Amino acid sequence: MTEYDYWKIFPKMPRRAVVGDITIRDGFQHEERFISTEAKVFYAQEMILAGARDIEITNLGNPQNMPQFKDAEQVFLAMRGEAFRQRCARAGVRYEDITMTAVTIRESAVDTAIALKQQGIGPDRILMMVSTDPEHHYANSGATLTQYWREAERCIRKARDAGIKTCGTVSTIWGSPISGATRLEDAVEFSRRFFSIGAHDVEHADHDGSANAADVYRYFSLVLDAMPQPDAHLCHLHETKRIASASVLAALQAGICRFEATLGGLGGQPANFLDGCPVRGTGEYYYKDPRYVGLICMEDLLVQLDELGIGTGYDIGRVLWLGERMEKTIGRRLRSEAVINGRTEKGGNPQFARPGLKRLIAESGEPPGQAFPGDWPAAPVLPEPWGPAAWAKEH
Repeated sequence: MTEYDYWKIFPKMPRRAVVGDITIRDGFQHEERFISTEAKVFYAQEMILAGARDIEITNLGNPQNMPQFKDAEQVFLAMRGEAFRQRCARAGVRYEDITMTAVTIRESAVDTAIALKQQGIGPDRILMMVSTDPEHHYANSGATLTQYWREAERCIRKARDAGIKTCGTVSTIWGSPISGATRLEDAVEFSRRFFSIGAHDVEHADHDGSANAADVYRYFSLVLDAMPQPDAHLCHLHETKRIASASVLAALQAGICRFEATLGGLGGQPANFLDGCPVRGTGEYYYKDPRYVGLICMEDLLVQLDELGIGTGYDIGRVLWLGERMEKTIGRRLRSEAVINGRTEKGGNPQFARPGLKRLIAESGEPPGQAFPGDWPAAPVLPEPWGPAAWAKEH
């Protein structure tokens, strides 16, 4: 007997999901034009008021490499300011429920985060990152894996002493843009290592769109078998082939309940050009065309989860409005389909109904609501054989 209840088929699938917004950090890092401090603050605050409770604010690394984030302190000042706290209170948002994260790949950035925390404006959470591919890891950090693990252990400890949580990111799980295929089992081991040295949670990252649904399901099943605490794990997917929504579904089926996304599907490798001037970033782009990379799209992800009946706490209409504004901020058409086509209208669109149908039904003498000829049997009976088998027999 076929089971038709989706949640019985996938009993680990959550009824609610947490979707973190990383637009103004990961989304903007790929832009080759400086996004104003005012715009960063606007979108961060508006996304919180629309329902985001986990939000990435900035990258505290060397601004010479990524000048998009040279305004990190100003953004934190605005996000920690009394005006925004009062705005949250008026909107019924508990400011204490918001987790603000800063990316801190190396120890100098961690020290900056701690200094900002001591000033009362710093992050609640920082993010450090390893890649299972040593080549990709070196390209991002300039360190060997062994060197970096020692550094991460030290940084996690002193961040905790300062009251800051650390998220450990494991990257190149489903493949590396430098070295190609990787082993899923290595990423499981890297995740365990992060927890063993004190990480608060682990972000499992596909940074170049290598993931597919089958391997995503297998990987997160391995992860939750080894570390069975869903709220400790975060799914971070990039979109380069228009297949990431299938991977989202696979992660849900495995039991993952935390995701990240950006408005318009913005993001990708840090820009190596800004306002007409070459900058370091992380070197040459891995992609053939940097216009067709980025994270999973916030607007479309929220609509997907809503259609599945999975709650997120977001005001989706407000997020779609912000997505429209973001296209003006960036100055080009972004990748959200939901921004253009909206949500599925459960009540339909009666303005498109043809007035002639009711008249034709009345003229034909059909009872309203009749779907089949009146002299047909009440229930259909399939002939034997039927369909393709009948055609084959006759011919």
